[in-house]
Amino acid sequence: MKDLLRLLRLFRPYALWMAAGIALSILVVLANVGLLALSGWFIAAMAISGLTGNLIEYFTPAAGIRALAVIRAGGRYAERLVTHEATLRLLSQLRVWFYVHLEPLAPARLQYYRGGDLLSRIRADIDSLDNLYLRVIAPSIAALVTTMLMIGFISIFSARIGMIDLAGLVLAGVALPLATRVIGRRGGGQAVELRARLRGLVADSVRGLGELIVYQASTRQAGAIGEASEALIRVQRRQVRLSGAAAALSGLLMHLTMWIALVVAIPLIVSGTLAPPDFAMIAFFVLGSFEAIAALPLAFQVLGETLAAARRIFEIVDTVPAVAEPARTIPAPTTFDLDLSGVRMRYAPDAPWALDGIDLAVPQGTHLGIIGATGAGKTSLINVLLRFWEFQDGTITLGGVSLRDIPGETMQQVCAVVAQQTHLFNTSIRRNLLLARPDADDAALHDALRRANILDEILALPQGLDTIVGETGTRLSGGQARRVAIARAVLKDAPILILDEPTEGLDPVSERAVMAALDALMQGRTTLLITHRPENLGFVDRVVRIDRGRLREIGGASTRERGLSSLRT
Repeated sequence: MKDLLRLLRLFRPYALWMAAGIALSILVVLANVGLLALSGWFIAAMAISGLTGNLIEYFTPAAGIRALAVIRAGGRYAERLVTHEATLRLLSQLRVWFYVHLEPLAPARLQYYRGGDLLSRIRADIDSLDNLYLRVIAPSIAALVTTMLMIGFISIFSARIGMIDLAGLVLAGVALPLATRVIGRRGGGQAVELRARLRGLVADSVRGLGELIVYQASTRQAGAIGEASEALIRVQRRQVRLSGAAAALSGLLMHLTMWIALVVAIPLIVSGTLAPPDFAMIAFFVLGSFEAIAALPLAFQVLGETLAAARRIFEIVDTVPAVAEPARTIPAPTTFDLDLSGVRMRYAPDAPWALDGIDLAVPQGTHLGIIGATGAGKTSLINVLLRFWEFQDGTITLGGVSLRDIPGETMQQVCAVVAQQTHLFNTSIRRNLLLARPDADDAALHDALRRANILDEILALPQGLDTIVGETGTRLSGGQARRVAIARAVLKDAPILILDEPTEGLDPVSERAVMAALDALMQGRTTLLITHRPENLGFVDRVVRIDRGRLREIGGASTRERGLSSLRT
């Protein structure tokens, strides 16, 4: 119930759309039942009139039949239009809401989730929440309202028949679905978990297909996917059997209710309490009334799956970000000197210190090289500066302002990052560049690419800026992808530049091209260069080494000629 109420609060902005869809659903059911009952009465009345010779006024019921037919057809179209519009609006709002809560968790909290599992939650679990309105809320409210109206109408003719119809509707629409849900509750939760696991396995397999083939693990991975698929099929098969049995019992209850109602109606017809045509009307009315509760078995079935998906979503949404945003908003720094004093940081309370008493001053506009073995703390230092992870002790200031008082969004605005793992989205080069500055025109894009030393190569491509780079930029070489990332940093024009192993994995020619582009980009910017390559240290003013979380300065002002000569070489 807690999860259900929480979902309903998320749906509140679209309450009018939802109410309109429910109202149209009620109208359609009433029109359909009315059309069926009135048609049965009219045919029976006309037949009796033909046999007895009695005249009847048939213009009004004939007009009523036409009106109900038009209302049913038009209402059904409008109901589909409005309910699906409401559903699509809800899904759109839910995706944005989920992303807004997801973004502060990256990367510190999201590292505990598999990429495939996150993809499943973002896509499949969010999509499954549309069941709550379309298949649970709307049909349930419509069933309740139409049942009350229909029982009130039929009770005008006979209260006993009304009670019989009500009993059949309650048994078929409430008791049977509840029993089905109790029996199938475990299966519904299992289906959600198994679908998520299967999607995660497939997504991870596609992403790591090359490694699976190289290490001859593709067969084993295919077996894992097959096992997950078989487990899901077994659960779905049980759910389908349960649904089929419930549908059969519902049909049986519908016909039993009609026959009992007719048995009760026969004495009323014989005694003259009811007119003979009413007999046909009652039969068709009782049969038609079950349309009101026809969607309830499915509603109860999907409710469990929907709430299971909601719990998976709320699990992430309720996660506390690793870094708390400042309580008050302050102006962004106007100068960009970095000062660290006694900074200590670790990833868990029982983990060793990744940074252990870091003291460092980086004046604005200077270039600092950072070296150290893998795991020494280089990346941890960058994570702290970018506000991806929180530090436990010490102070960090940017332009004299405490880092904890600067919103994460501000830090992301003043920092540009060129990392070893360059991420390019599977879209055009143009759109990848526009991430940094959405209003940039072609002249600005060309200038950024020129400064990144890649403009001629991009223009030589058949589609130029509109070339699709492929998943993670696989249609570009490593050096080209890295220089596109540099062009993106040029467009951002941030005062602080963070370079995390920018030439790792590149061949010598590509490395020289990348460093030439970076050398131009570093001018006038506070730069932190993390590298394992000694030749890249010629581009910085000073060098420090991190060893087991501790900092040691090993070089003063270096001769930039060493770096520039390596480019010429």
